[in-house]
Amino acid sequence: MSDPGRLAGRRALVTGGGRGIGAAIARRLASEGAAVAINYVANASAANELVSELKAEGHQAAAFRADVAERTQIKGLITQVVDAFGGLDILASNAGVEHFGRLESIDDEDFQRVFRTNVAGQLFATQAAAAAMTSGGRILLTSSISARIAVYAHTLYAASKAAVSAMALNLAPELAERGIAINAIAPGGTATDMAADVATEYTHPALREVPPALVTESMNAVGRLAEPDEIAAVAAFLLSPEASYLTGATIDASGGYI
Repeated sequence: MSDPGRLAGRRALVTGGGRGIGAAIARRLASEGAAVAINYVANASAANELVSELKAEGHQAAAFRADVAERTQIKGLITQVVDAFGGLDILASNAGVEHFGRLESIDDEDFQRVFRTNVAGQLFATQAAAAAMTSGGRILLTSSISARIAVYAHTLYAASKAAVSAMALNLAPELAERGIAINAIAPGGTATDMAADVATEYTHPALREVPPALVTESMNAVGRLAEPDEIAAVAAFLLSPEASYLTGATIDASGGYI
């Protein structure tokens, strides 16, 4: 159950916050009292619409454009957020890109695109955000259930998300010295626009004639995709004071993947 106000006075940045899981996290953090900075790279209209929605509900929110694949833009983003909100207490690093491709098709451009956003983008967002935080700061990275399961032609993406979980684990003792906690969330299949675009790719080619409903039912113990709000609820807990003894962990939010 939501606990309105448990993030009152906290200032949060959600990267990739204009749509999908990022937008759901932004809404949830705002509903619990946080001022929310929504980062986007291409879809300004979605980010600004979300800001308008949150402001209409009485929340403090603002949109900031930056490409997290560019380190200089990440540093500038953090500076803008700190200037606008007077500080930064929470980072929800959600921005990411998908990739499907067989081994022989992967090239340097694919590697750079995926790892610059999914890995370097999250590492340098953490670096810049942590430098702006004081004791009590909380950082949440976005990994994926793909880091621990085998999906056909999904190697590059899965490797990038495994790296994210390793980052959270290994940054934990460094950041704990400064009173900052860092964790990662590993969503499973979630009903977002991005997931819909690649839904069939998650099924092995030999099974793509199977009715989609049967595939979904076999994905996890719950037997359905997650709603973005359900992932956001887990994220909000991890970014709240209630998760004070959690750091370095990757929390599986997959509905009990079988």
